[in-house]
Parts: sequence; structure tokens; C-alpha cells
Amino acid sequence: MPEVVKKIYDEYDGPYVGMTQGFMPLLMLKRPEDIQAVLAGDFQSFHSRGIIANPNDLLADNLVFISDYQRWKILRQKLSPVFTSAKLKNMCYILDKCSRDFVDFVEVNQNMQEKPFNALYTYTTSTIGAAVFGIDTQTKNTMESPFLEMAWKSLEPSMKQNIVILMSNVFPFLYKMLELKIFGDYEEFFVGAVKKVLAERRRETTKRHDFIDICLELQKQGMMQDNTGYELEPTDEILAAQAFFFFIAGIDTSANTMHYTLLELSNHPKILKKLHEEIDKVFEGVSDEMTYNDIEKLHYMDQVLNEAMRKYPPIGVIQRLCSKDTYLPSGVKISKDNIVLLPVFALHRDKNYFPNPDVFDPERFSPENQSQINNYVYLPFGEGNRICIGNRFARLQVKVGLARLLRRFTLVEQNITLTFEKSPFGLRSPNDRYEFKLRNV
Repeated sequence: MPEVVKKIYDEYDGPYVGMTQGFMPLLMLKRPEDIQAVLAGDFQSFHSRGIIANPNDLLADNLVFISDYQRWKILRQKLSPVFTSAKLKNMCYILDKCSRDFVDFVEVNQNMQEKPFNALYTYTTSTIGAAVFGIDTQTKNTMESPFLEMAWKSLEPSMKQNIVILMSNVFPFLYKMLELKIFGDYEEFFVGAVKKVLAERRRETTKRHDFIDICLELQKQGMMQDNTGYELEPTDEILAAQAFFFFIAGIDTSANTMHYTLLELSNHPKILKKLHEEIDKVFEGVSDEMTYNDIEKLHYMDQVLNEAMRKYPPIGVIQRLCSKDTYLPSGVKISKDNIVLLPVFALHRDKNYFPNPDVFDPERFSPENQSQINNYVYLPFGEGNRICIGNRFARLQVKVGLARLLRRFTLVEQNITLTFEKSPFGLRSPNDRYEFKLRNV
């Protein structure tokens, strides 16, 4: 879909382009001013993603899919503290343990070297599982995550899931009448796992600094309430849905970001050499365990990741449903229940915003150059009020994993042209590969 949308974006001039999705009209927005209005300035009119979930679909009742504004807002407010600097600092030991297990896992598992995307997927699943549920002291290797099979099945593009999502958008009445569920196949397993862990941890007194700690604290505080008097009880089911949000929002996107970063590094040995030098310098001043402050020193890695997410954004298209009649800065009227499409992949490859857009150049994001990038044309995590709540965690997770991986391995130089598989929102090429080579450090 991101490629299809980009083709239309490139073919037509003007501030917007009319399209259809099934029988539904869409309006693709091209001007940064209109995109800003949708994501921030007129957020009240565009707070919904327009993805319908049935009331009985427990796992879809999470921050990604919720359309009810008050329900979304109160959960967003209560869960935002999970991602403060202080929380991430406390959580960093979990990610570092996972990253050490990860590089050991890659070194001894030849099959994972032959299919590197699978290894990255294992890492992101395991780190998110550990960040949500804590590290199981009975598990010797954190890469042995019980959630790996569920993650593969629930997030890999499939005909069944595409049909369900299409019906929720194109035939919402039929979708509700048939009581279809987007993630129904995983409900019993995941909700059951959360309930079990919550019950076990209520008997503990030790802080683990994971998501379950936050859940227990919310439940101790009782009914959640906003300044309008709206109330929501933090039940096990509601909190399980928010935990599931970590998986659906973070596993595939973070694995793809790492994957495309490594693919581009294997194509650009000079950039790889410079990144190795930065990583080695940071490791020289630390013990075996990397801290949050150590990871924050990897400034060039930030540039490399920013450029990877520009060229291959984790989500290639964003949609929003208009909840009331409104006008955009370009003057076009958007009627209630119409959908607007934000062409992230097309914007990131627009030569007017990013000269030589197909060239991988981390210097675009150097301190002196980054400030010159137009607002609302670089959207790897979205932007505005509904910007990805876990973007800071995702960056930390990816940086820790890449730092450990590139400390132990380098990449054999290659020249590869990528092709994407079919996907409704993201950019994926899981079969493209690169070769790891042990370093002498």
C-alpha cells in the first residue's frame, strides 16, 4: 500500500488527491499545513484512526485502535509515565540483558544468520515481552520467549486478517453483525497470560520496573478519572489490551527498522565504519552492562536510525477518520465520516523535502541539518497528539540491540536492491539478507 500511494502522490499535482478504498472515498493530503491540522491543530476532528473494533474484541481495545476520544485520552494519560526518562533508565537493564542474549543467540544459531530478519524479530519480541512481564529468573536465555509464536502469527500479513480489516472499514455494519475480531485467535492466550502474571505479582514486594508494575499501581489507585468526571476501571482485560498494544505496535516496526538499518550499512561500508568507531568508543568506557546514559552517547547511531526510518518508515501510510465537518488550511472541506490519508512513505521520498531521496545519507540528520527539515514531512512515529506513545522505548530497544550486535559483528559488504512484500500499512522485505562476520575487538 505505501508504494501504491506513493505512485499516486508522484503522478498528481495539487495539495490533495481523491482516492477510494473499496467503496469508501479517501483524500490523500500532500501539504504539510494540512497534515499538521489533522495530526495536531484540528486533532478533535481527526482523533480516530478509523479502524473499527467490535466491543467484544478485547485485544483490539488498546491505544492503537480505540476511537472513543475520552477512553483513548484517559488511557493515554495514565500510560504515558511508562515512557519517561526515569522509567526507561530503570528498564534499561532488561533491554541490556536481552541484547547480550541476542548476540549470543546470533553467533551460535547459523539458521538465524541465514535469515537475519527472523533473529531481529526474535529480539524485538523478547525485549517487549520482558519489558511488559519482566525477566523470568527461571529462563536462562531471554530469547526463548513464550510470545514469539503469537507475535509471528498475529503480525505477519495474511489474507484472513486483511479481509477482516477491510470489512471493518468498508462494511462496518456486517463486520459488527458477524462479531468479527481482529485479534480473536490470540485473546485467550494473551489475556490469560496477563491475568496469571498480575495474580502472581500481587504477592511480590520487589519492584521490577516493567509494565506489570505500572498495571498494579493503576489498579491500586482505583477508578481512573479525568477532569470531566469520565471514569474507567483498570480491569485486567483493559490492561491486557494495553500490554498487547506493545506487541502489535512495536515488534514488527522495530524489527524492520533494525533490518533496514543493517541492510543499508552492508551497502555503505564507510558509514558502517564510522558507526563501529562510535560504538567501540562507548564500550571502552563501560563495564559489561550498558546503561541508559551509555546508549544516549550514540549520537551518530541516532542519525543512522533517523535516515533508515526516513527511507523505510515503520508505517508507510497513516489514516484518520473525520469526526465532524471541518475545513483544512488548503480550503478543502472534510465531511464527517470521511477518511484522510497521510502518505508517509511518499513524503519521506519527496525530493522537495529530502534532496536525492533514494540516497542513504545519515548527514541529513546531523545537528546542523536536522533543524532545516520541514515540520510534518518526517513522520516515522506519526506526530501531534497521537504520536506513538512508545517511540522513546522503541529507539532505546533498537539502539541497545544494534550496539551489542555491531560491537561483536561487522557486515560483509554487498550491493542489494530491495523489493517490498505486500502489506497494508508497513514496508517489509524479510527475505533480504546480509552476512554477519565476527569482529576482533
